[in-house]
Amino acid sequence: MYKIKVNNQQDFSVSRKDDKLTINEQLVKADIAAVGSSLFHVLHNQQSYNVEVVSFNATEKTAEIKVNGNTYSITSKDQFDILLEQLGFNHLNAGAISDLKAPMPGMVLKVFVNEGDVLQKGDNLFILEAMKMENIIKAPADATVKSVKIKAGDKVEKGQVLITF
Repeated sequence: MYKIKVNNQQDFSVSRKDDKLTINEQLVKADIAAVGSSLFHVLHNQQSYNVEVVSFNATEKTAEIKVNGNTYSITSKDQFDILLEQLGFNHLNAGAISDLKAPMPGMVLKVFVNEGDVLQKGDNLFILEAMKMENIIKAPADATVKSVKIKAGDKVEKGQVLITF
């Protein structure tokens, strides 16, 4: 499932399964033919559309498309982006970080870092037990640990600052 935003105004829920396309829980029957590497011809509800992918950024999940001469800016979130947003990790792709907040309430089982440690993106920071599951929280970016505000056995609340960088 994808959440699609068009021109920062219109939201759509899109899913595709077994060659079936669903938009906002409505099955869409369209004939889509590639005309070139970034050009498509679409037939839907007896109407014809010429679609050109002007730009596409897979990393940022953005695109600019032109439909019958009108240009649209598209942003997309997949189920993983939505989950990260729900857990409070949606800001982690930003370049510089200053602190790490608890993504959910829980108990700290083990802390792997100390003040002054130089980290690389993906390094283990600590283990957080939440809802009877152990979650290894990793460094969201390359950084140096400024302070560690937790220790093993601490109970934390969602949004609480745990580590500063």
